[in-house]
Amino acid sequence: MDILIKGGRVIDPAQELDGKLDILVADGRIAGIGKKLTAGKGIEVIDARGMIVTPGLIDMHVHLRDPGLEYKEDIVTGTRAAAAGGFTSVACMPNTKPVNDSKAVTGYIIAKAAAEGAVNVFPVGAVTQGSKGEHLAEMGDLKEAGCVAVSDDGRPVTNPELMRRALEYAKGMGILFISHAEDLGLAGDGQMNDGFTATELGLKGIPWVAEDAATARDVFLAEFTDSPIHIAHVSTKGAVRIIREAKARGVKVTCETAPHYFTLTENAVRGYDTNAKMNPPLRTAEDVEAIKAGLADGTIDAIATDHAPHHLDEKDLEFALALNGIIGLETSLPLSLALVEAKVLDLDALVARMSTNPARILGIDRGTLAQGAVADITVIDPDARWTVEAEKLASRSKNSPFLGREMKGRTTYTIVGGKVVYKAG
Repeated sequence: MDILIKGGRVIDPAQELDGKLDILVADGRIAGIGKKLTAGKGIEVIDARGMIVTPGLIDMHVHLRDPGLEYKEDIVTGTRAAAAGGFTSVACMPNTKPVNDSKAVTGYIIAKAAAEGAVNVFPVGAVTQGSKGEHLAEMGDLKEAGCVAVSDDGRPVTNPELMRRALEYAKGMGILFISHAEDLGLAGDGQMNDGFTATELGLKGIPWVAEDAATARDVFLAEFTDSPIHIAHVSTKGAVRIIREAKARGVKVTCETAPHYFTLTENAVRGYDTNAKMNPPLRTAEDVEAIKAGLADGTIDAIATDHAPHHLDEKDLEFALALNGIIGLETSLPLSLALVEAKVLDLDALVARMSTNPARILGIDRGTLAQGAVADITVIDPDARWTVEAEKLASRSKNSPFLGREMKGRTTYTIVGGKVVYKAG
């Protein structure tokens, strides 16, 4: 069915568009955009007055756990959570079981997403075979099978020579390299940010230099090889500074952060809440301010969730034994809208970091409402208030530090390829 979206504030940074407009969707694409568009017979009309209408949001860093770890999440539940959060496209990391280091696993993900997924799924393949950091995976095969990037996310490529070759091969294959920047020797078996709070709680710390040293190494290798690199889940003021300075030198570096890194500090760990345990860990208030500054000045290109679902039995443990990671697809939008309310970003800049920029970085044909573009659209009520309740989340896992928190702003419609895949209520 064709759709007419009436009277919303349409924001599309790709077209420098921001105004009260109508959007006509026909045959899965944007058929028209303008004022006072009329609906023909049989067209579904969405009243978007008071709403924000954007290109479909894109999360370039999620863990769908499928294949092999479906007890945490799978493509069906993960994409439903994405749709509920306003995301029309997600890029899924390769740390599945088996690891996505082959055409066979990539093909499985793409086929299952096409048959059962609620949103577009773009696989990320492994950099090394089995993500073991020993031998490069067949990047050409992975790209040919449909991967949009390569990464050993969750594990850094510790061997600098192998990292160099990986960057060179990725550049030659024309596929994005996403770096998990962490010095394992410095991180050790730390459980939270190193500092006074960790000492007070009796928990082993992960120092900021574990992220900064690895970020610097990877940025220098990208500069040396003249290769594009994307730094995942930036959490420290030092990493922001390193990337800002590299961009000023012309290094082909982009990066992302996650909502928890500009919303929470290490103090969320007090009470030994394992839903506040993640990697990189939550940092200091000073780091939070640096992340916000990096978003504001464009150093940080994208907001991604690092959606990392875990079963209750993997989180309901002593802090030292609990697994790292939190879910984020359904809370990312309101947490990010809070940046607008705090005047860190304006709405145009926020939409760029949640849609336009991720599409550009991944090289996918999304992130715009231009006429003829695929009709991936998110309709947002910026004033809606709701409380995060575990039983109402679409994700199979419920490991969120935001449970019980009141949120402002939520998705009212998520449209993928011209089809409504989520409607609030």
